Amino acid sequence: MAKFDIFLIKLSLVLFIEITCVLGKSFRTHKLDDEFSGLKTTKLSPDESNSNSLEYKVYNYTQTLDHFNFNPDSYMTFPQRYVVVDKYWGGTTNSSLIFVYTGETTDIIEDVKYGGFPPVLASRFNALLLYIEHRYYGTSTPFGSREEAYKNTTTLGYFTTEQVLADYAQLIIDVKKNMSAENCPVIVIGASLGGIHASWFRLKYPHIAYGAYASSTPILYFPGLGTPENGYSVVVSNNFNTTSTSCYNTIRESWFEIDRVAAQSDGLSSLSQMFNTCMPLNTSKDLKINLEARYNGWAEFDDPASNYLQLFCNATDEGGQKTYILNKIINGFVAMRGQRCINIVDFSPRYDSGWDWQTCTEMVIPTGRGENDTMFQADPFDLYKYTKECQQVFGVTPKPYQISLEFGGYGIKTVLEKFASNIIFSNGLRDPYSSGGVLQNISDSVLAINTQEGHHALDMNTPMATDPDWLVAQRDTVINVIQGWLSKYVVPN
Repeated sequence: MAKFDIFLIKLSLVLFIEITCVLGKSFRTHKLDDEFSGLKTTKLSPDESNSNSLEYKVYNYTQTLDHFNFNPDSYMTFPQRYVVVDKYWGGTTNSSLIFVYTGETTDIIEDVKYGGFPPVLASRFNALLLYIEHRYYGTSTPFGSREEAYKNTTTLGYFTTEQVLADYAQLIIDVKKNMSAENCPVIVIGASLGGIHASWFRLKYPHIAYGAYASSTPILYFPGLGTPENGYSVVVSNNFNTTSTSCYNTIRESWFEIDRVAAQSDGLSSLSQMFNTCMPLNTSKDLKINLEARYNGWAEFDDPASNYLQLFCNATDEGGQKTYILNKIINGFVAMRGQRCINIVDFSPRYDSGWDWQTCTEMVIPTGRGENDTMFQADPFDLYKYTKECQQVFGVTPKPYQISLEFGGYGIKTVLEKFASNIIFSNGLRDPYSSGGVLQNISDSVLAINTQEGHHALDMNTPMATDPDWLVAQRDTVINVIQGWLSKYVVPN
């Protein structure tokens, strides 16, 4: 591929990160489907990508709206999309493996196209590969349309984690039955929110899933589980600091300079011109939130092929100490984005956002930070304010401890030791979400596979010849562990 084409693709990826990266301010938590910002780097080498030649079939399954009640509405159904890749499958005679990719907050076809490691796994194990779309995302929307599905709390009330996992259970059972594959073992795999679901699915439906492979899965980033609320921002800050201490200090000091300029007469107009914002700034907070969102996105998806932080920091450091601090930041943005204007994204919660609904009900991930513990200004998590905003947008009150109650977050080590087996928790420690992940082996079969240099869901990317040795070793370890599980699999009688 021509170098210019590669540059354009990487530039578009940077823009994608900027658009999709959701900031963890007082209301918003960092959006967990952003692994696609990283997975799309597979487009850099289409000649090496499985996704470009992957043959798949798309189906709609008649899914039950409500798996847990017997009200009249509970018997309603909706079309749930799923995708089958059978080119590698060894068939039912050999009880060949089935990999099930649990969807997250996006169109399932994105997973199929840009996540290149699952097809590699399917090829390695002669497995069937089944992708299932998350309800209320993509085309898997109840009530006939997205507009009706997101209409109010009555229609959104069926949008819960328990319902999602039950969807997967029902669909897997029926697909296996239709294919006469009842004796074939199932291993669920997923990344980020999909990885959370994969690990919980193994815990809740062990009779359906023989194992789970969960990449970049912050199952401990919920209230009361011991993860510091500043965990995400600390890792982002450390990533910048290890890239360049002077760059880290520049960002850290820039917030106060932005506030100083904004306080002057015509200060906001000056900031708009300096940063080349697409629209005039209303507040300095709008600018700071958008800068922070980009720093978070670049740090989260700074894979070895992209080196976003190195590119940004080289430009900020180039002018030396005499350069005006905000000009240093602007130089970094020009290096990353060219001369295009900076779009000031409104990160306010929206009633038609599925992720906002999830975070306003049960997926409460308390990201915040105090004074002087990161490169960002203090912004502690405020549950009271968070609750008020959820009530204002959706008319619902969050249940911050619901997830821990349902899936055993309290004393997770004891829970996993006593009740779990065959789970891989895979993390790169430069992924900010690794701060809420399982980073130590729990038992002989509940394993933590960590890499010091890895970023968010990097192991789910398409393997390439240019991958560093540590990434190759991480994937090889996953393969070896799954091979060990299968060696002990006993066909059901």
